[in-house]
Parts: sequence; structure tokens; C-alpha cells
Amino acid sequence: MKLLYIPLDERPCNYDYPAFVAEGNQSIDLIRPEKSLLGEKKKSAPVDALWSFIFDTIKDVDAAVLSMDMLLFGGLIPSRIHTLSKETVDQYVENLRKLRDANPAIKLYVSQCIMRCPSYNSSEEEPNYYADYGYAIFRRKYLLDELERFGLADEQLKELKSIEIPTDVLSDYETRRAFNLHYNIKIAELVKEGVLDFLVIPQDDSAPFGYTALAQKEVVAYLSKHHLETRVNIYPGADEVGLSLIARCLNEINASYTKVYAFYASTKGPLITPLYEDRPFAESLKYHLDVTRSYLVSTPQEADYILAINTPGEIMQEASQQNERDITYTSHRNLLYFVKEIARYIEQGYKVAICDSAYANGADIQLIKYLDSFHLLNRLHAYAGWNTNCNALGTVLSMAIYNLQSRQHERSYHLVYRILEDYIYQALVRQEVIREDLPIARLSYYNFKNKESYVTDVITQRIMNYYTLMNLSTVYPIKSLQTFMPWHRMFEVRFLLDI
Repeated sequence: MKLLYIPLDERPCNYDYPAFVAEGNQSIDLIRPEKSLLGEKKKSAPVDALWSFIFDTIKDVDAAVLSMDMLLFGGLIPSRIHTLSKETVDQYVENLRKLRDANPAIKLYVSQCIMRCPSYNSSEEEPNYYADYGYAIFRRKYLLDELERFGLADEQLKELKSIEIPTDVLSDYETRRAFNLHYNIKIAELVKEGVLDFLVIPQDDSAPFGYTALAQKEVVAYLSKHHLETRVNIYPGADEVGLSLIARCLNEINASYTKVYAFYASTKGPLITPLYEDRPFAESLKYHLDVTRSYLVSTPQEADYILAINTPGEIMQEASQQNERDITYTSHRNLLYFVKEIARYIEQGYKVAICDSAYANGADIQLIKYLDSFHLLNRLHAYAGWNTNCNALGTVLSMAIYNLQSRQHERSYHLVYRILEDYIYQALVRQEVIREDLPIARLSYYNFKNKESYVTDVITQRIMNYYTLMNLSTVYPIKSLQTFMPWHRMFEVRFLLDI
């Protein structure tokens, strides 16, 4: 299958991860643009040049996975700060119809995010005024929505009245949100017309009330009115969507569905709403299964693989807080029993994949230590535990599908890469470097000055120090490792890895 892929942006999770899996799967010939065509962080991609690349390629491919955030606005971050005209974006929407005309048989799978509204003051990935008014923008609409739906307590009403945001700031923000939401609906219309085969509308950093919830409500109403629920999925996530749609392509080309048996680490786990999301674990699982053409089965014997979902006991925290974790991580969750259950399934010959979502933004340190001490890591079918629950969930579901057909070396490479990033970097090394190494060099989380090579060298050395202590390192020794900081900050990394 020749597959054209236009990612959400140029970060490794969107540009590199799909290429990794394609290289190890003989069913996929992945075609993607050079990274230079994808912009950089707040710098918009040259959208017209991207469309030219697509039109030059489209007649020779069987399917396409396209990010409309990239192809309408120039990327994920540019979609939040652009000043594009309706005339310009309408031309890009019309290009989708031209693609269908150029290749009537092609499968077109598209994603477009609902614009997020983070609950903190930072302009790192938002308009400049978000540094001063970000939390106020989020909180004001959150409380207004909650007031309309359920009412507010006196303290909340006082808080709402006290929020002050300049009129021009609020106008700019809400105008762009309305503009982007208009195109969420416009792209959904193309599904109704038969131009697009499948659409995913991910919610990046969603919440139960406020702007994202209200936008979701409007989109869902449109989908319901036009009976599009079977061809449009809307759920929390974003950076995993490329992997998910490629996995869907793979299952559709093979005319197959993947059967999954799932179990959780804690009793309350399925009902907990993860950080940065708007619905319980169990509900997000259903959506992410559906987008990859997978479904739950009642017994392990029926399944293509078993999904072990590591959830909190009751309260979810950040991975950086594990040294002071909430008591419910032990009182409401028996982690050792969970690991022993994984071991029993593996010993019985089942393929077991792990979605490690007990914490946000990094792996569960104790889980990995147990798995490594029991020599289970190298026997896993797939693993992910990075960023949000749905980022990890979509990644591991997709990897599990790819790994049903991939060669052993590629499966091993994916596993080691995830352990290095999700466990060693996100859960351990990132905080150590922030706390110990950056202050010594007078650097900060967002500013490496002219010393980025110093930062990457320190990170690489710390990662290798941890990895060589693991039993996994004797099974898959690392021949070489290089670290890069794609957006020149501490949040995300990219590795060049050889095992």
C-alpha cells in the first residue's frame, strides 16, 4: 500500500514515529514531505508548497492520511495564532475535492483538531497575550459554561465576577476559535459529500466545561443531524492521530478488525477522568479502538492481543510527582498484582501490550522497575506511556496493530525507544536536568542560549546511565544514542538510536 502522509507538525511524535512503523511493516510504503516543508513550532509551514507536493503525488498512492491543521493553517501551533482570511482557507478546503477528482479510488483519512484552551499562563504555544491572560481566558469560559449547565456556588460566582480580560484580547481569541470551528464543520461536510472517507476530530488538552466542550457540543450536533457518527470520531488526543489513522489504513487494506481484551490496574481505573481530558479512561478507550478498526472482546482467547491499562488508584498526578504520590496509588491499586497478571498472560503465550497512563507526562517508575526485574519488558508486544493518556493509548493501540506484522528487530526498536523516552527521559531525566544541570549552566526550561549541545550531551549521558542498570539493556544493548531537542526546550526529545 502506497500511503501519503501529511503530519500535524514536524515534531518526532508526528513526523518520525509513523515513519518508524512504516519501515518495519512490509504492507506500507510511506510517502511524506521533507521536514523543511512543515514549518517549525510557531512558524507556519509553506501551505501552498505542501499542496503542490500532494498534487504531484496523489495519483500514485492508494491512501492518504492528512492533517488539516497543517493543510489549512500551517501546523498545530499556527492554527492557534493565525490571521488567515476565509478566502485563503476556502481554497485549501476546495483542494480536497480536487484530490478526490484526481484519484477517485483513493482512501482519504483526515484529522483536524478542535482548538485547545489550556488552563495556564504561557504564550509558548499560544498567542502572546496568553502569557498574561491564559488562565483567565480558560477559567472565565469554564465557569460560564458550568453556570449555564448546572449553576455555580457563591464562591465560584465571586470568582467569575473578578476575572478581568481586555476586550481586544477576548475578541481576538474568540474570533479565531469561531473561525477554526467553522472549518471543523466544513471538513465534516466533506465526509457527508463523500469526498472524505473518515475524519478524526481530536481534542487537544480538553476539559469537561468551557471552550473545547462547547465546540465539541456544536460539532457533535452537526454529526448527529447528518448521521455521520460512523465516519467521524471526536475524542481527546492529537499527537497520536497520525499513527492511529495509519493503523486504520492497514486494517482496512487487509479487510480486518483487531480484537482486543483489556484489563485495568485498579478497580476505579476505568471510571477515572485523566488529566487534560474530558471523559473516563474506559470511554476514551472505545473511541481509540474504533478509529483503528479494533474492538473489545470478552476473553483473552478471542483476542489478537491483550491490553493492560495502568491506571491510577483514584487520583491522577503528574509523573514528576511520583516521589510524593497520592496514597491512593497504593491503597486503591495493587500494582504488583497487575504486573503478575501480565506475567501470567505472557507465560500462557498471549501477546500483551501496556498503556501506561497512571501518571500524566511520563511512565510509572515502579511499574517499569517491576517489569524489568521480572524480565518482562523485552517480552511485551507494545508499550507507551508518554504525555496524556490518549497520546499513550492511541500510540500503543497503533503499535500493537503494526507489531502483528512487523519484524522482531523493529518491534524491539520501538520498545527500547519508548522506554528511553517515556520512562527514562520523561519520568526521570527531564526533572533531574531541570533541577540540577540547567541551573549550573545558567539555562532554563525554554532557553538553552548557545549551549544546546551541552544539554543534549547531559541528557544522553543520564539516559545511558539509567539504561545500563536495566535488565533490558542486556537483551537489547544500545550501540549508539544521540539526543536532539526539536523545539529547543525540555518538553520533547528526539533520539537517533541504534540497537
